[in-house]
Amino acid sequence: MKRDRKASRRRRDSIQAYTLTQALRVLPYVGSIMRSLREWRLEAMQYHRSVRRIADRPGRPDRSTLLELEEANRSRAAAEERFDEALHDLHTLDVYCLDPVRGEALIPFVHDDQLAWYVYDLFDDEPLRSWRYHTDPLDVRRPRAEAGEKSDDEPLVV
Repeated sequence: MKRDRKASRRRRDSIQAYTLTQALRVLPYVGSIMRSLREWRLEAMQYHRSVRRIADRPGRPDRSTLLELEEANRSRAAAEERFDEALHDLHTLDVYCLDPVRGEALIPFVHDDQLAWYVYDLFDDEPLRSWRYHTDPLDVRRPRAEAGEKSDDEPLVV
């Protein structure tokens, strides 16, 4: 399925800021997408390694080596295409993948009139255990209790 590339290039001026309730509601879908992203990134990395190994073999490649290289390249491209499609699906939710292999994503919300991010962790028993301000270094993690949990279901736009 071809996507409208021009539409994806257009920049939006705002992103959906989630309340805690809304973020918890989309977690099953985000988890599903993050599992797919991880699987396809690892698959693409595996095929990339295969391509490199085949290409680095000493001597002139024979016909079977060239066919093997072409098949590995085709498989790598297919895995990267699936990864890109899943990443696009995640971005339509205004959720952003931080590290697909580690299963980390960022879900936007507003705290003290500043853009902040819930840090989603695919492998944590409590996937939204921490958060960070947009201006914080990427490795900063604050306990979710510090965020002052809002109970309203009004979507905010940043």
